[in-house]
Amino acid sequence: MPDAAALRFSSPHEYARMLRAAHELTLAGAPQPDIAPGVWESWQRSLAAGINPDRHLPRHLHDVADAVALRREHPLQAVMPALTELLADEGSEGQHLLVLTDATGEVLWRVGSRAVLRLADGLEFVEGADWSETGVGTNAISEVVVSGLAAQLFSAEHLVRTHHDWACTASPIRDPQTGAVLGVLNVSGPLSTVTADSMRMVKCGVRLAEELLRAARREAGAGSANAMVARPVGPVGPVGPALPVPAPAPALVLALLGDSPAVLTADGRRVPLSPRRAEILALLDSRDRGWSADELAYAVHGETGAAATIRIEMHRIRQVLGDALQSTPYRLAPAVRGSSDVARVLHFVRSGQVAAALAAYSAPLLGRSLTPAIEPLRAELNSAVGASVRAADNVALLRRWCATEMGADDRDAVRHLGRLAGPTDAGYLSARARLARIDRDLAR
Repeated sequence: MPDAAALRFSSPHEYARMLRAAHELTLAGAPQPDIAPGVWESWQRSLAAGINPDRHLPRHLHDVADAVALRREHPLQAVMPALTELLADEGSEGQHLLVLTDATGEVLWRVGSRAVLRLADGLEFVEGADWSETGVGTNAISEVVVSGLAAQLFSAEHLVRTHHDWACTASPIRDPQTGAVLGVLNVSGPLSTVTADSMRMVKCGVRLAEELLRAARREAGAGSANAMVARPVGPVGPVGPALPVPAPAPALVLALLGDSPAVLTADGRRVPLSPRRAEILALLDSRDRGWSADELAYAVHGETGAAATIRIEMHRIRQVLGDALQSTPYRLAPAVRGSSDVARVLHFVRSGQVAAALAAYSAPLLGRSLTPAIEPLRAELNSAVGASVRAADNVALLRRWCATEMGADDRDAVRHLGRLAGPTDAGYLSARARLARIDRDLAR
């Protein structure tokens, strides 16, 4: 509520108590007005991805040493000294932590006092940790990764309870030429450190970083062989560090939606994929930084997975993809990233083209796959499209979404359709009947 929200800066601990109470009630099934709808939707996506509010630490995509090595090649390496000078609080009494992630939410840099760094260590808020929704649940960094917009989360707006003593303010840093997200600038600290100026200071840092990038590009020249490129980032399948422009690769499209996955080649051929190879390609499509053979073996086969099995599958996939499949780690070549039907749906979601997203989202991601690593990707894609439809407040789009296999059990969308179209609307009545059938089937 507006009056309560004003306490964020005037009485942060009182406001935190209110949010914690709202957090408990909302998770218990009684949504509270103090929890913004966008935050609640993020909680739902995080919970669907397996995040436990009571005991969850971020997954680690790289060891600290490997993350430090990665950042040496990252385009934001050149602007980190200026950001440190502007925003860091490294003195003995320093209270806030400066963090810079890549476009997916992986922490690459963090700067702060010893005391704050120790607090961050307790949350494993360290280099190489994944602070996306699927990595650690709702936080300011994950909100930026999903929306591409600045975000500030306070206390119990975070899903995970161990984060309730923190306030976080974050904003994307974009490539000045392409507009693609290169990374996320975040300032975090105890509740008392957030002020009405926190967002302004973070955005000031973003403007400084982008101006430095723009100046570096002018100096290098538009035709420089080392010019940075990146593509837009969204709720699912975000990008990694910008890469040098590669030699052109064959045009390929990954068809991963539905029950008949395939690779569509430049000459119009449709090469069917086995379920296992389709799952591997869906995982490669979801993470541009790549996967080791051991990571893929565990993701696809669980504890019984073997890297040797993955290498055999990669040899067979390479027979179809050729140079579009890179190794060490295994990843899609830059020219192929973003070429899947999943990426097309997400592009429309990110750009606000909800009708186009619905048209492109023809079936669930690998609808027959029961692999645990695929299920969160499927849920994230569904949540992204459903959230965009609900936010559009368009009766026709809601009817279309509720009539699809993917939106049939979106109870929030059905309720929203009833509010907008009225209780006698044919589309609303049909959606309610479908929900009732689903409930009966589940009860058997």
